[in-house]
Amino acid sequence: MVCSRRWMAVLGAGAAFAGTAGMPGAQTYPVRPIRLIVPYPAAGPNDMLARSFNDPLGKRLGQSVVIDNRGGAATVIGAEIAANAAPDGYTLLLATVTTLAVAPALSARLPYKPEEFVAISMLAAQPYALALHPSVPATTIPQLVAHAKANPGKLSFASAGVGTSAHLAGEMFKQMAGVNVVHVPYKGGGPALNDLLAGQVAYMFGGISGLAPHAQTGKVRILGVSSAKRSASAPEIPTVAEGGLPGYSTNTWNSLVAPRGTPAAIATRLNAEVNVVMNLPEVKDRLKKQGIDPEPGTQAQLLAHVKSEITRFAALIKAIGLQKLD
Repeated sequence: MVCSRRWMAVLGAGAAFAGTAGMPGAQTYPVRPIRLIVPYPAAGPNDMLARSFNDPLGKRLGQSVVIDNRGGAATVIGAEIAANAAPDGYTLLLATVTTLAVAPALSARLPYKPEEFVAISMLAAQPYALALHPSVPATTIPQLVAHAKANPGKLSFASAGVGTSAHLAGEMFKQMAGVNVVHVPYKGGGPALNDLLAGQVAYMFGGISGLAPHAQTGKVRILGVSSAKRSASAPEIPTVAEGGLPGYSTNTWNSLVAPRGTPAAIATRLNAEVNVVMNLPEVKDRLKKQGIDPEPGTQAQLLAHVKSEITRFAALIKAIGLQKLD
């Protein structure tokens, strides 16, 4: 709760500062290229999201939006660089659920304060697909739950690593379904998927775009998507809640934030332009092919969402007994 209150305070302070006479840069921004830090390596889903909108955003702003990939340490490296950048609107961060909601609950000493970023806008959400190996005798979520309850500790689920949002999606499923399933962490989503396809694990929560081709060839069964509503990229797949686990809802999401002290007038301008760009047909189509749903909105909506996610993930991490990383 303290963290979320600080987010609200930072937005309010930024708005007050923006109204100060003679504030440099607010009226002419931008006059040079803007750096967009993506705290992941190139070619991954977060990088592809950034490359779906950076050019259209740059055209609307009249300056290039240049992607700077700074992957590593579960987004901490990139987030720290962004947090320490000049608050002039020329450095932005593609923040994720990990950056703003999961990392604070898992790390005792983050080198940045998530609540001190200036909120610009939500960008998109990527629901997870619950994919099951066909050797498991279940074609529905109730059947999977019943099978897991009949075989406590014998099934396993894969994830891209401890503390990742996919891992937490699996833990949330276990908790709500009341099943005893073993978590098997991997060093990335690729190795996890490989072992799912080989039948070494029973199921996993993973990106729709990566799992759909394997579902089409019968190598996995997709039982549902993790989001509260069906994904625009795969509307034929029911949600996990619809499929038999009422109330289940989680996904990985992305937002745009800026360093503390970024003028409110600049954040407001960026919010308006992002909302236009994320609703462009060509951007929406590009994201749909990647299994990503665009979800731009207001600064206040982003703040409220972060507040809710901080509370939710902190409670889940405490409930499953994950230890802080430092």
